[in-house]
Order: sequence, then C-alpha cells, then structure tokens
Amino acid sequence: MGISVDNLRGLVLALSSSIFIGTSFIVKKKGLMKAGATGVRAGSGGFSYLYEPLWWIGMATMIVGEAANFAAYAFAPAILVTPLGALSIIVSAVLAHFMLNEKLHVFGILGCSLCVVGSTTIVLHAPKERNIESVKQVWYLATEPGFIVYTCLVSALVVFLIFRSVPRYGQTHLIVYVGICSLMGSLTVMSVKAISIALKLTIEGWNQFAYAQTWLFTGVLIICILTQMNYLNKALDSFNTAVISPVYYVMFTTLTILASMIMFKDWDSQNATQIATELCGFVTILSGTFLLHKTKDLGNSTPPKNEQNEQNAVSNT
Repeated sequence: MGISVDNLRGLVLALSSSIFIGTSFIVKKKGLMKAGATGVRAGSGGFSYLYEPLWWIGMATMIVGEAANFAAYAFAPAILVTPLGALSIIVSAVLAHFMLNEKLHVFGILGCSLCVVGSTTIVLHAPKERNIESVKQVWYLATEPGFIVYTCLVSALVVFLIFRSVPRYGQTHLIVYVGICSLMGSLTVMSVKAISIALKLTIEGWNQFAYAQTWLFTGVLIICILTQMNYLNKALDSFNTAVISPVYYVMFTTLTILASMIMFKDWDSQNATQIATELCGFVTILSGTFLLHKTKDLGNSTPPKNEQNEQNAVSNT
C-alpha cells in the first residue's frame, strides 16, 4: 500500500523539522561559545549571547524547525510525525562530533539509540487524543482537579529547582537545567494545543480570540517559552551537546505524554497490552539515559586544557 500524498507531505515536513532543530542545537552552542569568549557565559548568568549573530541564526533555525513540525500535523497523523522528532537527537550528535569535536563513546551511541527506541515505542503506543472543538473545551479540561494538581506540582518543582538547585548544582548536574526545561515544556505543549485550536477555528470563521481563555493560554505559553530558552542556553553552555539533546528529548517527551494523559484522560482507551508496551518503553529510556550519563566523558580521553576543569566538574554528576 503506497503512502498518501498528505502523509508524504507530513513525512517530509517532519524530517525537515528534525534536521533544523538538531542543527539549531549546534549553531546555538557555537554562538554561546563565541559569546562566552568575550563576555560573561550564559552558564554563569550572562546574556552576552544576545549580541552574537550566530546564536540568533540558531534560534531562527529552531523556529523554522518548530514551524515545520507544527505544519506536519496538518497533513499527517501524530503517530507518524511525533516519533520522527527523535531524529533531531541523531542530527545534533553527528554534527557535534564533526563541528564541536564532542566525541561520543560507543556506549554513548548505544545509550542514544536506546533513548530513541524507548521514546518511539511510547509515542507509537500512546493513546489517541480526544477531538477538541473549542478553546472553552480545553479550558474546561485544564481546570479539572487532576490537571490543576499536576500544574501546581510542576510549578512548585520549577520554583524549587530555580531558587534552590540552580545556585548549588546547576553547573555540575545536567538534570537541573534540563529538568526545568522539560517541566515547563509539558505546560508549553498544552498551551500550544489550545492556541492551535483557536487559530484553526478562527480561520474557519469562529473567532476564538474574543475569549479571555485564549489570551490566558497565550500568556502561559510566552512565560514557559522564555523560561525554557533561558535554561536551555545555560545547559548548552555548560554540558556536552550530544548528552543534552537525548536527555532533554526523553524527559520532555515523557512529561508531555504524562501531562496529556492527565489533561485529556487518554488512558481510558488503553488496554493492558498498550500499557505494558509503554512501561517497556520507559525502562528502555531509563537504560539509555543511564548509559549516556555514565559514558558521556569516555569519548574525550584527553580534553583540551581549557576544558579540563569543566569536564572534571561535569564528571562528578
């Protein structure tokens, strides 16, 4: 059976998205390195990267990738588009190897592969979303007790990480920066879902921007994106790109699926086989993440002197 024209368009857009997003990690990293050579590094709280054109090129590349990913969902089903996001991990790892001289040990490659397989398994067997027809319907789902509890827990954990963990462990523990980005990212996706529905219905003739809920979701989206951007920059400036990409993808995907299940109650349509398969995916992800953390420095047996202190600190994680 041949692939339909719409699915083919979605496939091409999804692959393009992965290439652009994976490339953006490397371009932004090079911009951060250039900015850090002449100013205060992002990992130390500086914002000199805002004056670095290369960093803005990386940001533009990421925006193009996200736009392509958004457009892909207009042509192909999520079961085809979402797993392909994992390819950005491979793109960034390969480019980091050639452009940043960040060597990835063979066990690191295995860990990356396990992360991709595990994440893809979860996404492929995740339950389908319910049909949403208005922003008010999304607002109703977002204000149910289950998702309110999730939002409060995420907010409290993010505040704790920012004010307690970042000053102490931000420079030595990858999980701090990436954790903030992933937690906020799960709320970002829920907001994007609401806004995309508003745009779609508005284009069809039912103006959703007359409702306060649409603007509230927009405000939440802006706050989440700005927070993610800030701490992702710190992570890129402090740790190996080949490790950041898969760990961030795994945590972001896991938390996003969890948030979606809580908000849209997707588990109602699942059977025992699907649940067991998802659990196997989680175990695979955990195994891959463990390998990445334990082998992230084995590829660089003799790092440059100006990076020795930083890598010694990172290895203590």
